[in-house]
Amino acid sequence: MATPSALPHRVDSRIGVGLAGGFYPAPHRYELYLSESCPLSLRIAITLDLLGLKDSVATTVLTHPAGTPDAFASLRRAYESTEHHYDGPLTAPALCDRWSGRIVSNHTPDILRDLAGLLSGHGAGCPSTLRPPALAADIEALRDLLDRDVTPTAQPSELSAALELLDCQLAVRPYVLGETLTAGDVDVWVALTRLGPDGALRSFPQLQDYVRRLGDHPAFRSGGTAGRR
Repeated sequence: MATPSALPHRVDSRIGVGLAGGFYPAPHRYELYLSESCPLSLRIAITLDLLGLKDSVATTVLTHPAGTPDAFASLRRAYESTEHHYDGPLTAPALCDRWSGRIVSNHTPDILRDLAGLLSGHGAGCPSTLRPPALAADIEALRDLLDRDVTPTAQPSELSAALELLDCQLAVRPYVLGETLTAGDVDVWVALTRLGPDGALRSFPQLQDYVRRLGDHPAFRSGGTAGRR
């Protein structure tokens, strides 16, 4: 019988953090494994496009083992390279270092921060417009709200209250946190589209317009296609 792996299901190294580990930014060094119909994967796919990283960070979309056996086999090799005899789940999204064959991270918030940071050529001296330092706390608070209250399984009262709050915000500004598109908009759009057809948004005209408007943006349109592929 195989010995259970000591590796926790969460792998949380970072790009540019702990450089002795070798995970520093370089074009074409990293590969993203994304899962079909997964909201976390959809967030990453849209972010990748918005940051102009589609040509420098490879992407592999997993459907199911029978449909994409080579992709699953490749992801398994990456987990086994990260921990000898790994027998845990093949969690995706996952960011893989193609040079060493190891998983860097399967923690979506860290992957998103690294995409918007050093992998896109941004850092403390030149922050990304997707994650401006002044809005970092607001982006995190918004993500917590969405993950808790704007889901298909949220309590109706909590969902309605959260949608009303977002609708009011969008009544006075074009994007959820101000005048420019940020990572918060990626999170909100993905959360709203997960609610299904317009039924859940019927009483919120600002949100309906917002979903349609962002859906026409090339990054959201192509990211949505990748998320469903």
